[in-house]
Amino acid sequence: MTHDIGLMEKTEMYLKAMVVIQQSVPPVTTSKVADFLKISVPAASDMIKRLMQKGLVLTEADGGIGVTAEGLQIALRVIRRLRVAERFLADVLGLSLEKVYEEACKFEHILSGEVEERLVQFLKDPMSCPHGHPIPCVNGRLPFEYPATTLAELKEGENATVFSVPEEDADLLVYLTELGLLPHVNLQVKRIAPYQGPIFLLIGDTQQAVGRDVAARIYVTPT
Repeated sequence: MTHDIGLMEKTEMYLKAMVVIQQSVPPVTTSKVADFLKISVPAASDMIKRLMQKGLVLTEADGGIGVTAEGLQIALRVIRRLRVAERFLADVLGLSLEKVYEEACKFEHILSGEVEERLVQFLKDPMSCPHGHPIPCVNGRLPFEYPATTLAELKEGENATVFSVPEEDADLLVYLTELGLLPHVNLQVKRIAPYQGPIFLLIGDTQQAVGRDVAARIYVTPT
C-alpha cells in the first residue's frame, strides 16, 4: 500500500509540473520537467514514459509533451489543493512569499476533499494563489486565463500591472520581493537596454532593473 501511495504522489507531482509549465513557460519538455522537480533528466524521461503508457501523458505534434484529459483533471485537483494551501499559509499564518510553495507542497497530496473545501470556505473562495496564479475550481476549470503578455514583451513607455510571478523558485521570489515586483503592482517600462540588456522599470517612485530572462517569467496585464 505504501508503494502505491508513493507512486500516486509521484504521478501527481509530474502531472502538476507539466500543467504549470504549460501555463507559465511553454512548451513542456523533459528538461523543463526535470528542472521543475529538481531531478535528473534521465529520471524524468523514465517517469514520463511510464505516464505515457498509463494514458496520462502524450507527445504533441510539435514534439513537446502534453497531458491527456485524464491527466489534466488529476493535475488540476492537485494544483487546487496546492494553491488553497498557499493562500492559507500566506494570508492566515503570514508565511513569506518565497516559503509558501515548498510548505504547501507538503499538503497537496494529503488534504482530504472535506478539509480542502473547509479551507476554501474559510478563505472565502479565493480565485488566485499569493503568486497570482489561478486556483482551479472544484469542477477542474480555471476561473480566469493567463494574460498573453510577459514583462519582457512590453515596449518602452508602456504601463502594466503584474499578474503573476513564478511560485516554485524561492530565490527568485526573494529577489522579486526586494524589487517590489509582485502581483497587483503597477509599473512602467522606462528604458530597454540594447543587446539583450536589462529592462528598467518604474515601480512607484523607484526605478529598478530586471534581466530579460526573469522578465520573461513574469506575466503582466498592460494598462
